Amino acid sequence: MQRVKLDDIDRRILHDLQENGRITNVELAKNAGISAPPCLRRVRALEESGYIEGYHAQLHSDSLGFSVTVFALVGLQSQAEADLNAFEEKVQEWPLVRECYMLAGENDFILKVVAKDWDSYQQFLTHELTAAPNVEHVKTSLGIRVSKFLPGVPVEMDDQES
Repeated sequence: MQRVKLDDIDRRILHDLQENGRITNVELAKNAGISAPPCLRRVRALEESGYIEGYHAQLHSDSLGFSVTVFALVGLQSQAEADLNAFEEKVQEWPLVRECYMLAGENDFILKVVAKDWDSYQQFLTHELTAAPNVEHVKTSLGIRVSKFLPGVPVEMDDQES
């Protein structure tokens, strides 16, 4: 995957797509100050070079019946590379785990888990997570509310307008 050097137009395109993945190419081009055909070529080049990983819809968890969010700090018995990889592969099998990050420090991983209710989370915790090979401890924190949610990264632009 060859990376293209980002210019102001590319950064504007990335910013606008991250803010609204459903923006039309015509509107995207207008915001970037170019015509639609070169804008589409730039979007394709940004996708091919790995700057854009994908597109998705942001779903409302409560509306879909997932009212519990838990952050689980997981410590493993062994931090050998093979054991870390095995845990990461196991995590891929658990649909309730929406995000997983390897950590440096006291814990090895943090998982963002969503569940329909506390009982279904407890089922997952006792039958899946703590029962997984190499798991030594799990410390959980229940999410109360989301105060800020900004997926992606801050895209800096020279004009700093959004």
